[in-house]
Amino acid sequence: MSDSVFIGGQINNPETDYVVISKENKTIDTLYLDEKNQFGKEYKDFESGIYTFKHPPESQIMYMEPGDSIAIWLNTMSFDESLNFSGDGSDKSNFLLDMFLKNQSNNDLILTYYKIEPQKFAQITDSIKEQRLLKLENLKEKNEFSDEFLEIARASIDYEFYDLRERYTFLIRKYYNSFADKIPEDFNDYREEIDFNNKELQDYYVYTNLIDDYLRSKSIEQCAQKHTDHKKCFNINTFRNIERRILLIDSLSQVNTLKNEFLDRLAAQAIIMAERKSRLDSVLNLLEKIDYSNIASARQLAEIQKNYFVGKSINGLMAENTDGVVIEYGDVINRPTITYAWSLYSPAHHRWQHSIINNLRQKYPELLFLGINIDLGEREEWLRTMETFGYDKENEYQITRRTPSKETYRKYLNKVFFVNSDGTIVKGDMQFGSPEFEDDIIEFLNK
Repeated sequence: MSDSVFIGGQINNPETDYVVISKENKTIDTLYLDEKNQFGKEYKDFESGIYTFKHPPESQIMYMEPGDSIAIWLNTMSFDESLNFSGDGSDKSNFLLDMFLKNQSNNDLILTYYKIEPQKFAQITDSIKEQRLLKLENLKEKNEFSDEFLEIARASIDYEFYDLRERYTFLIRKYYNSFADKIPEDFNDYREEIDFNNKELQDYYVYTNLIDDYLRSKSIEQCAQKHTDHKKCFNINTFRNIERRILLIDSLSQVNTLKNEFLDRLAAQAIIMAERKSRLDSVLNLLEKIDYSNIASARQLAEIQKNYFVGKSINGLMAENTDGVVIEYGDVINRPTITYAWSLYSPAHHRWQHSIINNLRQKYPELLFLGINIDLGEREEWLRTMETFGYDKENEYQITRRTPSKETYRKYLNKVFFVNSDGTIVKGDMQFGSPEFEDDIIEFLNK
């Protein structure tokens, strides 16, 4: 059998003229599309494992081993649903893709089932796990899967099972606390099985999602042990909550690339949610204490965040409207306003954001909702995306004439500002889309 690996395929309705192959957050190669929107290349010395296939702004994972020859077909109009792997070794990638799609449907399942009693939910998750394992065993009989792939496939099933229970535990304790006392003692025993140092799975969303949810739950539990008012413990944007998560992942994982992925995200979250200088100082002191490797970029972000403290005005910030006219926010803010940031490169995120905002616009016509696209200089792509998804262009703007990098502004994708009619920031530490978000809006309107 050949030791080489071939990766090729075709993309219908391409968004860009290239695809990127990466592993462990490191780019391996960029392949350009030809006049037929096809690409392909043979590689030597390819290690077995999970790889990321990216056609910006979308991406997906695949599993490759020496001897595999994978053809990828997709239509960007429905990226994940249309994506198909064929060729030698493709069944491995198709299994992980199927797991991804099922995992996406779990989001709806959780919102449906977290209101049922823990014992019943335990039975549901046990059943889901059994179905996944049975499917894997059936595929194994038809394919010569390597031990390495089977280990990863079984781990993917385990971590999906763990995450279902982890998220259920969080939701029950936050919204249905009367059920919390009914959670069986062994319900979260899987936590003992979580490996925070699995280098092979660090590109795998099911694994990283589970770690993310675990850190959130543990932080809340640590808070609840010290405070009688448990409700405050569920605010995941407080400095103390983020501090606990930072210290947890710093102590639990020795895989630097995996650990830094979480530290980068949590550090940025702590900084952009800071509403005053004392909190910024606390964040930077914490990062120095754990010897954070990206402390310089954290300091740069902190300098930018000083412009967005409560009480600061955003009137002088500049943006471009869909007609190409450069405006200052002060030109359009004439009533209580909520701003939200979005990026072309987070498609699922901006679809979710706009869906929520459309509903809120109808419920609160007295509010101005400003959509701020942060993809500096990508005007045509921005306009095309709004056209594709049918977004209302009236109150959509793209930032312009800014000095910080695009990467810096990406940190603000979950940032929402409540702004007075005079352009002054009133609040900026809310969680967009949370059940409490409308309570924050009502409080804002009643001030």
